[in-house]
Amino acid sequence: MNSSALLTSPVDQPANSAPRPRFCRPDRQQLDPHPRLLDELVAPDHAVRAVWDFVQQMDLAALEAEYRAVEHHAGRPPIDVRLLVALWLYATLEGVASAHRLNQLCTRDDPFKWLCGGVSVNYHTLSDFRTEHADWLAEQVVWSVAVLRSEGLVDLNRVGQDGLRVRASAGASSFRREAKLAEAHREAQQHWETLQAELQADPGAPSRRQRKAQERAARERVERLRQAQQEWRTLEASREKRKKGDGAKTRVSTTDPEARRMKMPDGGYRPAYNVQFATTLDTLVVVGVDVTNAGTDAGQLEPMVAQIAQDCGAPPQECYVDGGFVRQDDITAVSAQGVVVYAPIKEEAKKLSQGRDPYAPVQGDTPEVAAWRQRMGTDEGKAKYRARSLCEWTNATSREHGLTRLLVRGLAKVKAVALWHGLAVNFRRTVALRAAQAAEALVGTQHAVAELLRGTVRAEVGAAG
Repeated sequence: MNSSALLTSPVDQPANSAPRPRFCRPDRQQLDPHPRLLDELVAPDHAVRAVWDFVQQMDLAALEAEYRAVEHHAGRPPIDVRLLVALWLYATLEGVASAHRLNQLCTRDDPFKWLCGGVSVNYHTLSDFRTEHADWLAEQVVWSVAVLRSEGLVDLNRVGQDGLRVRASAGASSFRREAKLAEAHREAQQHWETLQAELQADPGAPSRRQRKAQERAARERVERLRQAQQEWRTLEASREKRKKGDGAKTRVSTTDPEARRMKMPDGGYRPAYNVQFATTLDTLVVVGVDVTNAGTDAGQLEPMVAQIAQDCGAPPQECYVDGGFVRQDDITAVSAQGVVVYAPIKEEAKKLSQGRDPYAPVQGDTPEVAAWRQRMGTDEGKAKYRARSLCEWTNATSREHGLTRLLVRGLAKVKAVALWHGLAVNFRRTVALRAAQAAEALVGTQHAVAELLRGTVRAEVGAAG
């Protein structure tokens, strides 16, 4: 550093005046005295390195095949899909759900800068990538389970299922009845036609970017309201089927037509989606992910068991669910596949207080339902059912990862977000299970070495004697 930045010459000071204070003043024309390699931004044992290693093991051929940029041909290369996967997986672990926020972190936060490795990203690409590959994400959840099963770390002996209601990206005031939906659709269509006429009359009025943004917003609103009308008809028919005349009360959101009002954990009713996770109770690994817009868990057991059987080659041996899942036809269907169901009996305490046997078969029970009732009346059945609460760890972890309010709309995109969270949970469990296995192996090796030394000492003592 130049000494002139630190010292003040006595010649510059007036005679008979008090000495002026000296300061270390910034000199922004000099080079950074501490330059670093990007690889030095994070410690060797940082979690982001484990994320990158995990992603390196994935099969990304299906994603890479979607890109037309190839070697020895002109054109700008796109962002590496492996980098995009790693960014969203690490962002999910860190509770980052916004593409804008992730884009900012890629230039400000060392772990994200390390992942990018100098590659520039943008929020639009990040946002699209997060929700466009649900099928591939489902395959990766299955792959993560298959790897752990091949290593002997996971089995399907006991699987618990639980639902998680997540706040939708829609306001409670956005719900409208049929007449209001039709009126809003007409207004949106008129706005679209007026906008088209204005743009044709004066094509250069707004900038090209502004014109495209206006067209996209108007077009998406028309499509969203058309979808809302279709959803209204479907929901109205469903309510009429349950109770005649109830369809008149049907309301659908103009913001997210597939969202439904659901009772939330705090007792209030808000627009939400029902995210279903199936988790192994012994190792807390996610083996099934699904999303519905039904406000109840009833009817979700049989589809999840079928999904696990298809993905893993066999259904779970035992399935644990809470009372919200209990439906006799589901219990009959999954029991016929050899799955033993553990679920509470409806109004069990009330029936006991009235002197009735809640575990006795009732008229209309199938043999599978009668066996379930009897099983839940045994001490063994009650003791085993207590393990069901372990699957709630997945819900708690997903909330810790930011699955508290959705920033995307529609069942397909919400399913993609849920799959990212399932994959994030499995990454954490993969690291933990492998670490536990390594520690167990180390302890076993230490015991073996200690036993060998003890045997050697005994042999030497015996020889000396």
